[in-house]
Amino acid sequence: MSEKCEETEVCGDETESEPTVSIDEYLKAVEEEELEADLILGGDEGKECTYSKGYMKRQAIFSCLTCTPEGNAGVCTACSLSCHEGHEVLELWTKRGFRCDCGNSKFGEFFCKLLASKDVENSNNAYNHNFKGTYCTCDLPYPDPNVEEQVEMIQCCICEDWFHEEHIGLPSTDKIPKDEDDEHIFEDFICQGCAEVCSFLTYYPQLISAPNPSSSGNEKAVLEVDPPLSSPEKENRPLDSIAGSVNSETIPAEAKSDCKVKECAEVAGSSSTCIIGIDLARNSPTMDQFKPLFLSKNWRESLCTCDNCTEFYAQKGIIFLTDKEDTIAEYERKAQQLRSENIQKQEGVEASFFNNLHHVAKMELLSGINDMKNEFCAFMESSDPSKPVTPADIQQVFENLAKKRKRTP
Repeated sequence: MSEKCEETEVCGDETESEPTVSIDEYLKAVEEEELEADLILGGDEGKECTYSKGYMKRQAIFSCLTCTPEGNAGVCTACSLSCHEGHEVLELWTKRGFRCDCGNSKFGEFFCKLLASKDVENSNNAYNHNFKGTYCTCDLPYPDPNVEEQVEMIQCCICEDWFHEEHIGLPSTDKIPKDEDDEHIFEDFICQGCAEVCSFLTYYPQLISAPNPSSSGNEKAVLEVDPPLSSPEKENRPLDSIAGSVNSETIPAEAKSDCKVKECAEVAGSSSTCIIGIDLARNSPTMDQFKPLFLSKNWRESLCTCDNCTEFYAQKGIIFLTDKEDTIAEYERKAQQLRSENIQKQEGVEASFFNNLHHVAKMELLSGINDMKNEFCAFMESSDPSKPVTPADIQQVFENLAKKRKRTP
């Protein structure tokens, strides 16, 4: 197509009040919407109930308030489409360790159309007020029907609830880490309610993105993990500097003397050597008040996974922090990979279809495509570029094309 063809605007009618958009912009917008949907759904095409896959590490979950108004059940993508069409369904984005509830005892007489045989309940599923359609400490819905402009919310990577920025409990002297364009520059957020169970992260000050309130607005918060210290640096570094914002008075004397940071003989995956040299079960930081945390890029990869630390994570119910597949980044990476594979597969199907045609059919198909291209370009070159293209114009193009084909012997 010529450049003029690509830049031509499409519009519902010729009135100046109607918004216009170029064909190129329209196609780009459609592609972006499809990509966003694939990222949210994890590449799930919604054809099969995920129940048989068990408690999935992460998947898109929906809550049907028509069937379960108490907000005590969640269903997978396929069931939201096939079993709950026309119902009041809430999109909850993704949940970890969840198994599809559709059709179990919480749904009364309603049975799943895709997979009827299921356990009475999924005892390992976790539910919060999001399943009722409310979020944050204010317990309001999103979108909020009582406000004209919706306020951005951020999700806690531990409890997976969503919070308004003004309700996260951040001291007035602290600011959410953002760049000069007001975009977030942290990878994960831990809410004030979950900060206590994750207080051990203060032993990893290089992972916490906390802008200095006194720093100028032109300075950016450092988000990348600091390079590993050399052996002498690690051995001589005081525990107080490791604990970051933890008050030194809250650290037991035994921890100060015996638990200095030691050089790890191997990477974070070591099962024998503790990276931080601290028994978290005995020396977990204590504070008068816990603040929400903002974590830097790839922070999970730096967590110690020695036997003692791993046992501590399990006892606190946060062992998922050591699983790469739990992260949203990994979930979206797999979704993009699956999307690319599906596109290639579709292109292969189309190529196979064409190659299986006999010679005459191939020539007719190619000729038809060329005629359509020429007809569209002829119309674009003769049209007034200041006016939008209307549905009537498009219909006329196809009528002209049909007439030419009838005249072709």
